[in-house]
Amino acid sequence: MSSNKNKRPLRSQAWFGGDDKDSFIHRSWMKNQGYPSDAFDGRPVIGICNTWSELTPCNGHFRDLAEMVKRGVLEAGGFPVEFPVMSLGETNLRPTAMLFRNLASMDVEESIRANPIDGVVLLTGCDKTTPALLMGAASVDLPTIVLSGGPMLNGNYRGKPIGSGTDVWKFSEDVRAGRMTSNEFKQAESCMSRSAGHCMTMGTASTMASMVEALGVTLPGNAAIPAVDARRKLQAQLTGRRIVDMVHEDLKLSQILTREAFENAIMVNGAIGGSTNAVIHLLAIAGRIGVDMRLGDWDRLGRDIPCLLNLMPSGQYLMEDFYYAGGLPVIIRDLLGKLHGEALTVTGATMAVNVAEAENFNPEVITPLAQPFKDEGGIAVLQGNLAPRGAVIKPSAASPELMQHRGRAVVFNSIEHYKKRVDDPALDIDASCVMVLQNCGPQGYPGMAEVGNMGLPKKLLEQGVRDMVRISDARMSGTAYGTVVLHVAPEAAVGGPLALVRDGDMIELDVAGRRLHLDVDEAELARRRADWSAPPPAMKGGYQSMYIKHVTQADEGADLDFLVGCRGSAVPRESH
Repeated sequence: MSSNKNKRPLRSQAWFGGDDKDSFIHRSWMKNQGYPSDAFDGRPVIGICNTWSELTPCNGHFRDLAEMVKRGVLEAGGFPVEFPVMSLGETNLRPTAMLFRNLASMDVEESIRANPIDGVVLLTGCDKTTPALLMGAASVDLPTIVLSGGPMLNGNYRGKPIGSGTDVWKFSEDVRAGRMTSNEFKQAESCMSRSAGHCMTMGTASTMASMVEALGVTLPGNAAIPAVDARRKLQAQLTGRRIVDMVHEDLKLSQILTREAFENAIMVNGAIGGSTNAVIHLLAIAGRIGVDMRLGDWDRLGRDIPCLLNLMPSGQYLMEDFYYAGGLPVIIRDLLGKLHGEALTVTGATMAVNVAEAENFNPEVITPLAQPFKDEGGIAVLQGNLAPRGAVIKPSAASPELMQHRGRAVVFNSIEHYKKRVDDPALDIDASCVMVLQNCGPQGYPGMAEVGNMGLPKKLLEQGVRDMVRISDARMSGTAYGTVVLHVAPEAAVGGPLALVRDGDMIELDVAGRRLHLDVDEAELARRRADWSAPPPAMKGGYQSMYIKHVTQADEGADLDFLVGCRGSAVPRESH
């Protein structure tokens, strides 16, 4: 049946609504897929942006989800059309999926604008697929809704729950320390990843699924439903229904992605112990939609937010447990006194209305605001002469005794230098030292890889050392833990102060004071700066060359400078 409820012509009618040669071409070739003539009668055309790929295992079940979205679109009287974009698999892409986040966002933006699409469903899951798709869609600003793929079921190894990523880092260190055999390590592989879905820890995938729900661009409950739970398919079907209504209402992303929405997301990130990667991604999304968001906002808004979620890597439970306890709506409801409850969401209702009936079914997993799991859950933004434009640390995943520390620097000038040197028995390092990794930022790696949580030297692991202060211009997996300072800006590869650190320099970390200081006088730093030269690029030509020339620093979201901003959804000129 036709559902042409609009008095205004929809965008897709510029392709399908005429009687001329061009409209003939657009309709005729679409009909070779078996569509009837009334599919083009003015009903909303809904693009389903799918990041399915067998090379992206977190998103390997998206074909089924897309079919459920289509069912919902058809039920609501829309015309669903699925289209692919570059899929970013965190587990396989080298040198890092982050290098290609901006490329995928270009793919999304241009695919939406160039095609006869009135509204979009973004199928996201693995870490970078969520920000990439939302960045691209924000630069077009059509009615848009996100559907996450959902986390895997809890891992289980020898009768104990294990978390994706988090236990990889733990097991790896145990093998190096001689407490776990190589055979046991391999056995744990199948025990960790035992169903479809993305990481079931509060890694970047779960964090970004939570962020889009906190931003109001998903249906309530999106973040935590397990990938293989039937209710994930129900969420997909309801999402398909809702996007059709959003087109009729002309409810665009810019009406939802407001300053208040981003502030809500920052505070929710603190309450869930979310990934430091959310900082860079939300800065980039805000830049696309035109919201003035700064790195300092993360500290200002998140500093007093306690961590309410007892979930790896900050705690002990996993996303499946989070869902059974009530999911993100419970967290949002408990924070309403601090949040902008009036913020509009894709449901057409406010955030406060969406979560009004949320219930907490397990206070061990979701702790009450009056008795939080940890007092400090937000992202701490550090500054000082080592990070003039800022650096970040996740206090909920750090060791309390290292939050204020002064130590001798042990410097690695590349990831290869680190790997070659870290287990050398002759390395002059002890537990009080500060490990420093250079040239792993946006330009330096390139792509700012998740190598900031450097493994500790084997000889220290064998002594029982489990954490040290580590500092870099890189990122860290959201599944990782430790007293790790990340995103130092400016990065070493562009001549930031991090490039000037030498073995033996004293470094002071004061998280409470938000300070990161290199205890070297200015005259010596000036001498080192004069001797510094930029490292050669890893690749000449191609996308990497363009990326290195145009990528912004971490405090600006590491977007490409020419992609910042919203370019709108105006219909392009005709193709024939």
